[in-house]
Amino acid sequence: MAMSGQQRRPVVALYERIADAIHDGTYPPGSTLPSEPKLAGALGVSRPALREALLLLQEDGLLSVRRGVGRTVNDRPPRRGFEQLQPLDDLLGPVRVKALLRSREEPTDFTAQHLLAPAGSELRFWESVLVGESLAVALSHEWAAPEDVLSRLHPAFGEALSAEPAVSMLTVLAEASRGVPLTAHSGVSATLLGRRRGEQLDRPADTPAVLITQVVRVDGTPVMAAKHMLPTGAPALAVLQSC
Repeated sequence: MAMSGQQRRPVVALYERIADAIHDGTYPPGSTLPSEPKLAGALGVSRPALREALLLLQEDGLLSVRRGVGRTVNDRPPRRGFEQLQPLDDLLGPVRVKALLRSREEPTDFTAQHLLAPAGSELRFWESVLVGESLAVALSHEWAAPEDVLSRLHPAFGEALSAEPAVSMLTVLAEASRGVPLTAHSGVSATLLGRRRGEQLDRPADTPAVLITQVVRVDGTPVMAAKHMLPTGAPALAVLQSC
C-alpha cells in the first residue's frame, strides 16, 4: 500500500510539531515542557494524543522525565550498548508476521538521525505485529534508507522490498545480503506501550515494554532503521551486552 510522503500518521505529525519547537529553541536543552493540560491546549490536541507523541519523543532521546520536575529537553540522544543483528521473527519464533501498514513517509527526527535522510525524501515504512501461538508478542516499525542510497549501496535489498513479502524488513535485508557485509548498532530501553500500541498488541496502555532500536549499515552507511516493542509476556530474548 503506497502513500504520499506528504501524509503522516497523526501521532508522527504531532511528534514533529513538538520536535520542531525543540529544534527552533522554543524549548531549549535543559528546559521543562509545560504541563500536559497546558501543552495540549496550546497545540489544540487531546491529552491522550499528546501523551503518545511525548512517549515517542522520550523513547527517541529528545526528552527525559524527572520525578517532581516533569519532562525536560535533552541535550543529545543517549547511547546504549546492545549489539544483535538477527530478525525478531527468528529470535522470537515460532511467530508469524502480520503486516499492518506498508507505506512511504517523510523522515521524522528518528529516521533523519539514524538513516541520515534529508528533508523531503521518502522512506519505505513497514509496521508489523509478530504473532505467536495465541497472542501478539511484538510490534515492529521498520524504515529503509532512501531509494538512491539503496540503489547505490544495496540494490538487491531495494528490489526485494518491492515484493513486500510477509516477513520483517530485517529478514528481507538478511536474505538479500548474502555476500554483503552488514554492521549494526542497537539500543535497549524500558517504556510503556501507550494507547495506540496497546490496541495493536491487545494490551493495556500502561503495560511495561522493552524498546529495541536498531540501525543496520553497509560500508558505514545506514540502510535500515527499526524500533521493536516487546510487551510484558513476550518470549525471552537473548541479547549481547557490550560496555
